[in-house]
Amino acid sequence: MNKQFFVLLTLLTLISQNLISQNFKFGKVSKEEIEEKYHPLDSSTNAAILYKSENVTFNYTQSEGFSQVKEVSVRIKIYNKEGLNWATEKVYLYKSKSGNDEKIKGIKGYTYNLVKGKINKSKLKSDGIFTEQSSEIFDLTSFTLPNANEGSVIEYQYMVKSPFLQIDDINLQYTIPLNKIDVSVATPQFYKYNRRFNSKAFFTPNISESKKNRKASITQRGESSVSLLNTGGGQVGSGSSIVNREFEYNDNVISISEVNIPSLKAESFGGNLNNYRAKISLELEARLAREGYVEKSFASTWEGVSKTIYESEKFGGQLRKSSFYKEELESHLNGVEDVFQKVFLTEAFVKSRVKWNGNYGKYSENGIRTAYQDGAGNVADINLLLVSMLKSQGINASPVLISTRNNGVPLFPTRKGFNYVICLVEHDGKILLMDATEPYSINNVLPERVINWQGRVITEDGQSRWIDVSPDIKSKKTTMLNVQIQDDFVVKGKVRESYTSNLALDYRKRYTNLSSEDHIKLIENNKGNIEVSELNFENAKDLIKPVKVTYNYILEDGVDEIADKLYFSPLLFLTKRENPFKLEDRIYPIDFRTTTQNSTIVNILLPEGYSVESLPESSAMDFGEGNVKFSYIMKENGKYLSLKVNFEINNPIIAAEDYKNFKAFYSKVLEKNAEQIVLVKAQP
Repeated sequence: MNKQFFVLLTLLTLISQNLISQNFKFGKVSKEEIEEKYHPLDSSTNAAILYKSENVTFNYTQSEGFSQVKEVSVRIKIYNKEGLNWATEKVYLYKSKSGNDEKIKGIKGYTYNLVKGKINKSKLKSDGIFTEQSSEIFDLTSFTLPNANEGSVIEYQYMVKSPFLQIDDINLQYTIPLNKIDVSVATPQFYKYNRRFNSKAFFTPNISESKKNRKASITQRGESSVSLLNTGGGQVGSGSSIVNREFEYNDNVISISEVNIPSLKAESFGGNLNNYRAKISLELEARLAREGYVEKSFASTWEGVSKTIYESEKFGGQLRKSSFYKEELESHLNGVEDVFQKVFLTEAFVKSRVKWNGNYGKYSENGIRTAYQDGAGNVADINLLLVSMLKSQGINASPVLISTRNNGVPLFPTRKGFNYVICLVEHDGKILLMDATEPYSINNVLPERVINWQGRVITEDGQSRWIDVSPDIKSKKTTMLNVQIQDDFVVKGKVRESYTSNLALDYRKRYTNLSSEDHIKLIENNKGNIEVSELNFENAKDLIKPVKVTYNYILEDGVDEIADKLYFSPLLFLTKRENPFKLEDRIYPIDFRTTTQNSTIVNILLPEGYSVESLPESSAMDFGEGNVKFSYIMKENGKYLSLKVNFEINNPIIAAEDYKNFKAFYSKVLEKNAEQIVLVKAQP
């Protein structure tokens, strides 16, 4: 057996045995837990979940029917300042149209510190608990544990009572290690739940199943009866006598108990970690009669989910409103006949009138009329306003429901699967996707947060379908570098850059609102001893045109002189010095987000009195049958040298199993880009 593997196995065994014997009862924090300086299996982590339990049950009362109760208890160790954000907990509570909302109860919390060698306990007080309206369908309760510091152990517990039969996803993995987790979900035999695990997660828990006998009491008058399945409660029927009866039924119980669950770790170009989180999702499929057959189906489809969302007054209802903007929009579009020009001008009009307040949401927050009047709104306010305006002009526009990158990919159809909405226009065989929350986006150039999974188009007749929201236009960066080596071997020259599509969007977002001085500082960053001057940034706000950037530079450490020879890389400061792919193995795929082409042309004027001794050889290579291509073409022409380098990503997703091969490929690219030209001084 491999020695390192044996040591790791032994360590895991010892830790697991220690966890089993450890007391995780609420309030029983040990001195050893507070004294622990770093995590035994992950010394780099800022915090760790020492223990978490999550128990879901359904209790029956005749007045309310079945109501869900979720009990959560968490103990966390904070190792350093970066881990202090784990001292804040946020709980989202669903609201219903009837006012029978989810409620949080029994919040308790403590922070444990060592003071003069003794455990000091700080209690979470009621004035440290806050509740606010988060959206149309959520309230948010949040609290921060008091006196949390480096080395503290915090502990909290709470209960959520819910009138809903739907069960929230249960996360089994976090961005910090999870030492031990216990999960129990007990559902009445009258309801069938489908369970699914995230197929993209590298960790899948073991599940045990059992049945638990339960009893419920109902009141009957005479021979009349009240069904346990009446989740809205029942009224006592007429009759001569009142009888209290107990009914027995079973809970179907699934249990998970795991130890040493590794953290989700960010990897270079890893996309959204939520897509790879281990979790269990439970979908309410059906209500069953006592004989076992389906009495009512609850199973959702994406068509049904889309229709339900569209029928909301805060979604589809907003698209019927137009009187408040009609006059101003007509004036703005006066004389414009071309449909695509109308689309462009309407989107620009919305951007100029309503600014994004930073809130996501598929439902309008305050209504498109209020957003238009106040000049601010959430995602739905802005993009539903855009759809409404376009439709008012007879343009075939539709809303598109989106699950953003930070929302992950839903495991089954659910309204929670969507948290964003954009606009679609279809005309003359062309498709335009727009997000008017982003000042620097244009048609079919969406912000990164939106480029995830697919979008669900909902048309006016209530039909819905999937649409790919990935960019269909390759983003291009073109760089021209002029190089002149001075007598003192300082390099001077000029750089011209051009950016299109999503690369242009990214550049505008980063640099448009910076001063010229700050822009220059960011260009100079990590480029050696360089001085940039005469910066010119074109088309910052002319979104139709490519971004163009030019500047002069002086580089003092670009050339090495050794024994009458000059050594330098022709790419100078433009080449990456470090491979971002450092891990030996990779769990998640590489996600470059979009297809891109990065082309660089270098023109070098040979210094007086020097000739070429050696040049890097021209070469070309590709990865994955053309998914990624690289070419390097070096030429000599009298007093000039020219280099053309092209790096092209034609498929932005590299599978995890191909990681080692891609890492080796990328290393070769970096090595090639770092190769040096050697010039020799002519003999007198």
